[in-house]
Amino acid sequence: MRQFHHVGLPTDEKQPGEIYVEDTKVWVTDPGDHPYKVEYLRYEPDSSVTGPLRELPHLAFATDDLEREIQGKNVILGPFRPMEDLTVVFVYEDGAVFEFMQWDEEQGPFAARKE
Repeated sequence: MRQFHHVGLPTDEKQPGEIYVEDTKVWVTDPGDHPYKVEYLRYEPDSSVTGPLRELPHLAFATDDLEREIQGKNVILGPFRPMEDLTVVFVYEDGAVFEFMQWDEEQGPFAARKE
């Protein structure tokens, strides 16, 4: 299963409610707090993130099978855990960046559907 989650937009401007992701040295906002499901990403100057992920917007999808989503894809970052209950990976395909997000079993948008 796959479900649209948010659009990620790089920015140089500090945003209200940012949280820091130490693994990538980026400040991010919660797309659930934005009326259009936008996540802003503000990278520290010494962030290891480079290339398309840092320069382009991305489309993010929640999934119940991260491995299926990335099989045969051009992975540009991850998988990694930006939060305790979430694993993410970014791929570059057809000139665009996509993020796939998988929550631990009892979390996320698919938790209630699993039985």
